[in-house]
Amino acid sequence: MSTPTAALGETALPLPLHARGKVRDLYQADEAGEVLLMVATDRISAFDHVLPTPIPGKGRVLTQLSAFWFEATRPLAPNHYLTADPAQMPAPLGALAAPLGGRAMLVRRARRLDVECVVRGYLAGGGWQEYRQTGAISGVRLPGGLREGDRLAQPIFTPAAKAAAGHDHAITFDEVVALVGPALAERLRAWSLALYAHAHAHAAACGLVLADTKFEFGLLPGNPPELAVIDELVTPDSSRFWDAADYARGVLVPLDKQFVRDYLLRVGWDRQSPPPPLPPDVVAATGQRYREAYRRLTGREIA
Repeated sequence: MSTPTAALGETALPLPLHARGKVRDLYQADEAGEVLLMVATDRISAFDHVLPTPIPGKGRVLTQLSAFWFEATRPLAPNHYLTADPAQMPAPLGALAAPLGGRAMLVRRARRLDVECVVRGYLAGGGWQEYRQTGAISGVRLPGGLREGDRLAQPIFTPAAKAAAGHDHAITFDEVVALVGPALAERLRAWSLALYAHAHAHAAACGLVLADTKFEFGLLPGNPPELAVIDELVTPDSSRFWDAADYARGVLVPLDKQFVRDYLLRVGWDRQSPPPPLPPDVVAATGQRYREAYRRLTGREIA
């Protein structure tokens, strides 16, 4: 398995910069502003903070795994993906994307909906904490006596409101209806649950448990605008993966960003002050987990 040797913390392409997110740099790729070149860097965030230490090669995993899922799930929901192959990009975009080593994706520009569409099939993370306090997650009441890691009787839709600054916060489905209207809210929930079911079944066949994942949606230009999946799809940044064999033995082994979160909690970071750097062993182990998730899900080594 190849191991990347250099990290990409930020890009500076000769294109108009549309936005710079926690992980991705987005560039305007056409004169009309309808197409974006989305580049996944090796930046990593946790608890809504970008950490000072990148994970070499992480952006390549995010881009190529998202492309895998975008292509596989088109029958379930439209998405903004066009191509991640520089050879399929118009000039001069292909020439700019090729040296980025599989980090760049051409997408249609969408107006993002400020709802984070989380689907949980297992009790973990923030959902586990909320359940312990209230017996419910995002207003969905669950049976008593559940333990961390337990599989739910059926996956549940537990949305969050995206904040312009600070932390996203859990909301109920009724609050989603208030934000986007009943028809759109129903489609967000139905598409999210269908995408999770597909990805969960595929992950299970690959020896992984997909405990939960989050989706982002946007409206593509049109009359009427078209709802589509955007950003990334079922990656170790946006999902919680466990090794299935270890899970069967009652052990939750993360193959995702939770490994970094666990380290930050162990060292006592308060989640408010500037985050500490990651030590080399955590960086290496995190990269290995991302590449292992990619290998199992796609059957390929990262290109």
